[in-house]
Amino acid sequence: MRTRTSGLTLIEILVVVSIIAILVGLLLPAVHTVQKMAKETKQRAQLTAIELGLAAFKSDFGDYPPSSWWNPNVAGGVQNYCGAQKLAEALLGWDLLGFHPDSAWRADGLDRNGGPATYDPAKVNPASVTLDKRKGRYVEAEMVNPFMLGWSGAGMQDGLFVDCNPLAARTYVLCDVFSVSDRKIRMPDDRMVSPGTPILYFRANTASKIHDATAPDVSIYCGRDNVPLIGLGRVADALKPAALRRQHQLLPDYAAPGFQYFYEYIRDLKVQARPWPCRPDSYLLVSAGADGIYGTNDDIRNFGQ
Repeated sequence: MRTRTSGLTLIEILVVVSIIAILVGLLLPAVHTVQKMAKETKQRAQLTAIELGLAAFKSDFGDYPPSSWWNPNVAGGVQNYCGAQKLAEALLGWDLLGFHPDSAWRADGLDRNGGPATYDPAKVNPASVTLDKRKGRYVEAEMVNPFMLGWSGAGMQDGLFVDCNPLAARTYVLCDVFSVSDRKIRMPDDRMVSPGTPILYFRANTASKIHDATAPDVSIYCGRDNVPLIGLGRVADALKPAALRRQHQLLPDYAAPGFQYFYEYIRDLKVQARPWPCRPDSYLLVSAGADGIYGTNDDIRNFGQ
């Protein structure tokens, strides 16, 4: 009597494997979409935390922190401290120890008189300046991912960029939640962590009624405020040769009108009667999104869509 062995034939196995492959193929895009939405939600929550911190800062000091980068009227110029750095100082302090009310918004940490009453801990004058003057952090550091902008020395890898000229290396910026997986930053405790991309900050000039790409310095928002930071390229490309670094779309075109892209980028399209920028009485915040490039469709912002 012939016995029949049970089990799957080769064809049946191949059919099952094919079905599984099809299901996985259908599932992966859905998983990717969910992960993308989760990241975007987390980023919007981070911007909300920054907004709450800025509201508390304004309550204490009467205005939002400045975002200006270049001021030729200041002796020697102030060309090494831009909007993103000033945002970090306002919310966490120049050295992450809390904001000091005598700040002059300088990258070297000196007070408004240019020293010697500095609040740099390495130069502090105990007779005149103590930590008692500091305001507490306006946002938890863990929420806003502060990173040093540049390496503090050869091979240190403790900042976002090897060379951040013309900006000061020993300053901080707040980074978004879209970590650059192939970049590692050495923290003070020697941990290696993946950074995000700095949050751009533009404060409104509430005295202005101008929205002009050819006159950024007197417009409601100044397109120059973060130009040197944007010019450093993607954080993900910081260790690549200059020729291989991808540039941001928000970089100005120095052919007139130089800041046309920026002013189109911040335009409030809901207002058809005039090219009025969003939030003309406060500030703009910009995350570069998952691609790490400012000015593209995946940017997460506190204005527009």
